[in-house]
Amino acid sequence: MNRAHRHVLKDQRLEAELFSRRVLVALVVILAVFLVLLGRYLQLQWLQHDDLSARSDRNRIRLQAVNPNRGLIYDRNGRLLATNVPAYRLELTPERVEDIGGTLEELAGLLDITDVHIQRFEQRRDQYRRFQGVPLRFLLSEQEVARFAVNRHRFPGVEIVPYLTRQYPYDELFTHVLGYVGRIDADDLSVLDGDNYRAATHVGKIGVEQYRESVLHGISGIEQVETNAEGRAVRTVSRNNPKPGRDLMLSLDIDVQRTAWTALGDSAGAVVAVDPRNGDILAFVSKPSFDANLFVNGVSQQAYDEILADAGRPLFNRALKGAYEPGSTFKPFVALAGLESGVMQHDQRVFSSGRFTLPNSERPYRDWQRGGHGWVDVRGALEQSVNTYFYQMALELGIDAMHQYLSQFGFGLASGVDLSSESAGILPSREWKRRTHNQIWFPGETVIAGIGQGANVVTPLQLAAATATLAAQGMRYRPRLVTATRESGSGDFQSLPPVSLPSVPIADEANWQAVYAGMIAVVHGQRGTAKGISENVGYTVAGKTGTAQLFGLREGEVYEEEQVAAHLRHNALFIAFAPAEAPTIAVAVVAEHSGAGSTVAAPIARAVLDAWLLDDAQ
Repeated sequence: MNRAHRHVLKDQRLEAELFSRRVLVALVVILAVFLVLLGRYLQLQWLQHDDLSARSDRNRIRLQAVNPNRGLIYDRNGRLLATNVPAYRLELTPERVEDIGGTLEELAGLLDITDVHIQRFEQRRDQYRRFQGVPLRFLLSEQEVARFAVNRHRFPGVEIVPYLTRQYPYDELFTHVLGYVGRIDADDLSVLDGDNYRAATHVGKIGVEQYRESVLHGISGIEQVETNAEGRAVRTVSRNNPKPGRDLMLSLDIDVQRTAWTALGDSAGAVVAVDPRNGDILAFVSKPSFDANLFVNGVSQQAYDEILADAGRPLFNRALKGAYEPGSTFKPFVALAGLESGVMQHDQRVFSSGRFTLPNSERPYRDWQRGGHGWVDVRGALEQSVNTYFYQMALELGIDAMHQYLSQFGFGLASGVDLSSESAGILPSREWKRRTHNQIWFPGETVIAGIGQGANVVTPLQLAAATATLAAQGMRYRPRLVTATRESGSGDFQSLPPVSLPSVPIADEANWQAVYAGMIAVVHGQRGTAKGISENVGYTVAGKTGTAQLFGLREGEVYEEEQVAAHLRHNALFIAFAPAEAPTIAVAVVAEHSGAGSTVAAPIARAVLDAWLLDDAQ
């Protein structure tokens, strides 16, 4: 039995067959594995090469948008009003930071990062994609940049990013006209081109910065950046450069603007000066104002609260939105309406006794001078600002005819200036009162409308533009700020043509000359209400004073300014153009709660006229 068992185990033929079968199976398995590997290799290297190559590049190459440099803003003489300066900001890319909360806490221990910064960062995170850097701090100091550089290895996904920040060299002087750029918020994102603003952090908020945003911003570029294992940029593979925004030249003159600002003194109000030859705005002052630089990279809550608490409302643009009764500055326009319509002649005289009453009425409408001014024609009525003359003219003219004629000067309409949110004012009519109050119009309202009170409301910009039209003998131009543009930092500016508007027709030039004569007499006449500013003047001024009452007086009462609360004192107004023979500047001044136009507003206008005409500004 043992011999038989040994015989079976030593059967070489069977063993050879078994071994051969095993080798064959192994060869088949090896061949199959090889064919699978070969097939996979061919698939990867041939069929899927392009796709896999692209995926590989995406793992190491990041596409990122490049923000264009914002265009600069200059005054009419080429002096910078808004520029860009180098700065650094701290950015955190959410997808590359494992513990955002912990990272923020560590960063706060290293740099000056407050709860406000973190709160704003959290708000901005929803506005960015996870692979985009979200700004955490702007305007890092050099010391902070150096401190972070030493500790950079501790903060994967956090970068110091150089950028250009907006700077306004003249602080608050131009804020209400230039506006400012501020951080992009959710409201901005809803209207901006997402592709063009992918790398942007700021956008124009108000003023020229907002109105001309599409021109100033430029076109975003894109670059391919190779990154290391930590996602940090190693080198730039390719770059499609952004197109910088265009530079703007404004019609404003720094010296005239500064003069207007200084001349207003402590008064809240506005000064607007316009070139009647083309509509160029030479000065655009709203006071009080605020430093635009505070808002560029995020105003602190304390600074913002102080601005809001200021009783002078520095955030309010009086020149563009201020609603004021024009008072007697309306009289030259009412005079033209009456003369051109034929209800009065330029040499016709009206007797001023100091009181005016409507037919079948005992209610008196008073002149500002007790006892009146006696017999006056249009020249004398303007020179002495005789209310009685304009009461009579307005009554004979009627409110609807007055509305129709004065609307040709732009009253009751937005001027179309290149700024947003302009107020249109109010030029009343019967239809206007029915539409807004559902009431009928009364003759007494026509009487007071004739001296620029009642429902009449103008903005300083409207008043200046209308005065410019008067100075240009009815020629109208749209008020404008931007007069030329150019490719950023290169070559000469390309001028933009002024935009003409329908002119005011002249029925009889003698009527206009009579009004001019009256306005010249306001400053240069013996009885002129603004003769005080004529001393040593080197040119001829045509002007008109205005004092807008903020409350009524009973008959026999006398206005004593020192006995009236400051917020109830009259608004002082003045309009003027010069040189009267060939005007190059028209100006409107409103000084709130300051008293009489003759003693407060007229000297402000004189200073502005001097700055333009005597300092070679033109």
